[in-house]
Amino acid sequence: MPKSAKGRCTLCAHETTKGVMVKHLANCPRRQEQLANAASGKPQTLIHLRVQDGYQNAFWLDVEVRGTATLREIDSYLRRIWLECCGHMSKFTVGGWGGRDVAQSRRVDAVFTDDVELIHIYDFGTESITRIKTVGSRHGTPVSRQPIVLLSRNLAPETSCVECDEPASHLCRECQSEWDSPGTLCTQHAKSHPHDDYGQPIEIVNSPRMGLCGYDGPADPPY
Repeated sequence: MPKSAKGRCTLCAHETTKGVMVKHLANCPRRQEQLANAASGKPQTLIHLRVQDGYQNAFWLDVEVRGTATLREIDSYLRRIWLECCGHMSKFTVGGWGGRDVAQSRRVDAVFTDDVELIHIYDFGTESITRIKTVGSRHGTPVSRQPIVLLSRNLAPETSCVECDEPASHLCRECQSEWDSPGTLCTQHAKSHPHDDYGQPIEIVNSPRMGLCGYDGPADPPY
């Protein structure tokens, strides 16, 4: 898929580049209003993480995570929003394959220190690699009962139909896997493009796992 440099703030719908999004979130009026109206409670450490696919830079997320959350909760979040297809194994490491494994029972505030970047590996066969790094933190009241809050997300990369160059809406997994083709199809051509071995073309969704293993889309929000 082609690279997309832009994403959308989930609070105000402002669209900007990946590099500028962190600055926008620090000054977003809706974000400031959200923080001002946060329910009263015991202040705690909340960490802003940048999550990015290890292979396709077009796919990225900004999330705020409670410091008391565990890596297991991040694993569950990534599965729901991006990765889950067949219940594959996963792990966190420093350094990726061959690096130091980090237990999923570890707390977020104990792991994301000193500019540490964690690598999340999902599916040890048809792997998905995700890079996770701290870009900021605050000490205050959470804005949600959920341990992880989505702040921004990449816009879905635009792709073209291999048959007519119209915007693509579906993916043929057989063309992609067996015929060295992007396999991307518009709605019209997807209707007349079945394949025996992989079934009908599937709808394209905003996830780096599209076309891998049995992935066919994320869980229903909220994540």
